[in-house]
Amino acid sequence: MNTIKRITLTLVSFVLTLSVFAQTSWKSDPNHSKLTFSTVHLGISDVAGLFNSFDATIIANKEDFSDAVFELFVDVKSINTEIEVRDNHLRSEDFFHVEKFPIMTYKSTSIQKVGTDRYKIIGNLALHGVTKEVVMDLWYRGTIENPQSKDITSGFQLTGTLKRSDFNIGPKFPKAMVSDEVKIKADGEFIRQEG
Repeated sequence: MNTIKRITLTLVSFVLTLSVFAQTSWKSDPNHSKLTFSTVHLGISDVAGLFNSFDATIIANKEDFSDAVFELFVDVKSINTEIEVRDNHLRSEDFFHVEKFPIMTYKSTSIQKVGTDRYKIIGNLALHGVTKEVVMDLWYRGTIENPQSKDITSGFQLTGTLKRSDFNIGPKFPKAMVSDEVKIKADGEFIRQEG
């Protein structure tokens, strides 16, 4: 009986060890990652911008990332549309109010495979004092060993559309001036973390 118990405990310990080692952490490479957005101005042209400072991580057990959990932290002050006056206005209380709400976060709560290397990600976006569930499209573009750094690197593209009204951003500005819908596109390389 003691022998059976010992074997059972050994097997449980082995399975738990495998489970721990199978979980892999990935961190975004800031030199090869970009978080961009675009809105429509006056109904006739797209105006694009990006956030210069952000950090993203992935935790996954499966090689195809079908169980991945994504987490994103964005420094909202780093918004950049290449027009300083506009960027300062976007940082003001009229829009993002960065003094009060400096960080935007996103954490996925589930992921659904919808095709080869294609997923729907559901998660909570916290922005401007509001937290809402949003659904995004994810394309897993593959994993390679970087020939220069030798890092194991995976590539992803995330796309989706948000409504600024859902987060009470720019309520003074009608949709005819600045579209309510904001297109999001993120391209990123993620480096596998050792240990």
